[in-house]
Amino acid sequence: MLIDTYGRVATDLRVSLTDRCNLRCTYCMPEEGLQWLAKPDLLTDDEIVRLIDIAVSRLGIEEVRFTGGEPLLRPGLVGIVERVAALAPRPQMSLTTNGIGLKRTAAALKAAGLDRVNVSLDTLRPDVFKALTRRDRHRDVLDGLEAARAADLTPVKVNSVLMPGLNADEAPDLLAWAVENHYELRFIEQMPLDAQHGWKREGMVTAGDILASLRTRFDLTPEDQGERGSAPAERWLVDGGPHRVGVIASVTRPFCAACDRTRLTADGQIRTCLFAREESDLRSALRSGASDEEIARLWRLAMWGKKAGSGLDDPSFLQPDRPMSAIGG
Repeated sequence: MLIDTYGRVATDLRVSLTDRCNLRCTYCMPEEGLQWLAKPDLLTDDEIVRLIDIAVSRLGIEEVRFTGGEPLLRPGLVGIVERVAALAPRPQMSLTTNGIGLKRTAAALKAAGLDRVNVSLDTLRPDVFKALTRRDRHRDVLDGLEAARAADLTPVKVNSVLMPGLNADEAPDLLAWAVENHYELRFIEQMPLDAQHGWKREGMVTAGDILASLRTRFDLTPEDQGERGSAPAERWLVDGGPHRVGVIASVTRPFCAACDRTRLTADGQIRTCLFAREESDLRSALRSGASDEEIARLWRLAMWGKKAGSGLDDPSFLQPDRPMSAIGG
């Protein structure tokens, strides 16, 4: 069990498979990209599977989410999914992706054992997509979403970030499109994930702004709070259901008290929170011959020190120094 001093138990593992990405989203990284991790610093496929096995068999992990960077850029992704699906007990598996490579991989990922996907898409306008991501790949993302739905990687969830002056007016259009295509839309407040430190609290589109915009076109009924559990998204029924829309208000409505996550970075570090400044090194233990029980002990120790909150609700919050691409969302 991965328990902390506040009584929270981590059952959800986020695994960053690579720090690389084929987009350059303005809220994530500079146009020229970042200094990527050297290949020897990255965990191998075998090391990733071993750590997930330890997490599942010894530490009570029930869900595994593969992230990046962009996880579809990991050459061994399908094999990793297949091997994790064979673990006992078998964890639920999902993937967070920008969707660009999903058209060609969705069927193989489903066959390997992946349960569902989250796809990032912030706009329905190709020109705005190009401005936000600095790449002309909007059609590829839409094709990837369709492939995921066809492969039954459901529910297909779409994550959208709204930014002033670019797509802040698109919330109702995005929801109408998601309902029409049977995707579950989730808006995420912009967080300080950018390596260039351009995020400003006073300029962000808040959960309140998003809901006010949606209510100009839709009737939103709050979902029973008992159904939320430790999920980060507050959800609403759209026009009475069955469709739902979620809002993840990491900045204005922190949900740290119910957090059940632990994070493994692409280079083998444990992070107790997306915004933690401290990391615990498992890669060195792996490569020095540590036993599974010793690695599990190190993991438990890391999670025991988890802080009460992310600090995002503090107006003086400063962005972490380490680029987020290797940590995963």
